[in-house]
Amino acid sequence: MTEHTPAWYTRLTTILLGLSLAVLILYVGRDVMIPLAYAALVSVLLSPLVSFLERHRVPQLLAITIAVSLACIGVVALVVVIGMQISQFGEDLPRLKEAGNLYLARLQAFVTEYLGVTYAEQLRWLEQGLEQAQRNLGGVLGRTFFAFVDLTSLIILVPLYAFVMLLYADLLAAFVLRLASGWQAGIVKATLLEARKVVNRYMIGLMMETAIVAVLNTGALLLLGIDYAVLFGILAAILNLIPYVGILIGGLLPMIMAIITKDSLWYPLGVVGAFSLVQFIDNNVIVPYVVASRVSINALVSILAVIIGGMLWGLSGMFLALPAVAILKVACDRIEPLAPWGLLLGDTIPGRTTDGSKQRPRKT
Repeated sequence: MTEHTPAWYTRLTTILLGLSLAVLILYVGRDVMIPLAYAALVSVLLSPLVSFLERHRVPQLLAITIAVSLACIGVVALVVVIGMQISQFGEDLPRLKEAGNLYLARLQAFVTEYLGVTYAEQLRWLEQGLEQAQRNLGGVLGRTFFAFVDLTSLIILVPLYAFVMLLYADLLAAFVLRLASGWQAGIVKATLLEARKVVNRYMIGLMMETAIVAVLNTGALLLLGIDYAVLFGILAAILNLIPYVGILIGGLLPMIMAIITKDSLWYPLGVVGAFSLVQFIDNNVIVPYVVASRVSINALVSILAVIIGGMLWGLSGMFLALPAVAILKVACDRIEPLAPWGLLLGDTIPGRTTDGSKQRPRKT
């Protein structure tokens, strides 16, 4: 009896329905899945430390407690440093407001003199902008409140979920292996081990990249004499975790600070130049040797993943997109029918050498 192979349009319809259902589940269940996704990354990142402590005869429960506590202490220390800088920024806000008003007055005079726009017209445009801002203020405050609530829930739930995942890691792995049968169990086990290794290396590389970029940003701003260089340097490095657009957003704040607090335009231009140099170093030195060596995903897939992740899960989706794609690539590379998709997700171009040049055919 011959096997019946479904027509291509039947397979395509099934795939599209499956993808649509997956996207719907991800969007509807984002409030539950986002903390779980963060906790899964944290648990993978902490698993080597837990294994190290257990090898040195530390009980499992105590080892997990130590690992999660150390991670929480690190996050709290970072929040304290940023909070102290923000507190100082708030105390200095009246001076910055006065400097901003002075710069705005000079800008109005420039517009009037060179563009011929009178003060009355500028004032009318400003009033219209303020009215529009007031109409949007309710929505902004509402989004800010819900973002604060979401952040608070993440702070509470992620350590708890990570602790439980580390405690029941063997149980979860056994459950996944039980779902597979026969020869598939070996593939699933190899995929799980490889995915954990890839995600662990990727997260470590990402943390190293963030630390290096923060030091470079802060050093450049200190050399330029920009106020609150540490705050802006760390924030820009954290925003740099959002590929391709984060560094642009992070560079706006120190540039505005340079505009309103310095008498020369060379300072904001210096900020732009310094951040451009840091971005060049990050893209061509740090990422290839620190991050990309741990997970190989091509730029087009990275951009699409960040956009789709942002549409589904907002800012969290943009952060979690690349680790999710890295896990997907590992699964595709291990499962033979999905191997073409693994090739598509990666950055290895067939017929080219490691430096990107085309291979020359061998002479026979």
